[in-house]
Amino acid sequence: MVSPIEIIEKKSRFVAYASRINSEDEAIAFIDERTHEHKKARHIVFAYVLENIEKYSDACEPRGTAGLPVLSAIKRRGLCGVVVVVIRYFGGILLGKCGLIRAYGKAAGKALEYLT
Repeated sequence: MVSPIEIIEKKSRFVAYASRINSEDEAIAFIDERTHEHKKARHIVFAYVLENIEKYSDACEPRGTAGLPVLSAIKRRGLCGVVVVVIRYFGGILLGKCGLIRAYGKAAGKALEYLT
């Protein structure tokens, strides 16, 4: 795991982590650890890719605006055996669907830069 990266979009803080994984159990453990660390976060979004497995969660964000952009960031780089978790602390300003897609994708991409 690399150190988290942070970005701010309209007062919302996005904290992203990326790690190499060898199994779905490792992915789930990684997600659970980040969830435990960020108990006060509004949304904890994740995506992971293993051979023959792709999973993501929008974590109560509008459908397709959070987990899917994170998954897309992984797939765009052609990575396998990777998990990304993006935590959002809501800043009081709605970002809209396009803003959410952009912010989650950007945070995931920056976290993955340090992994590759």
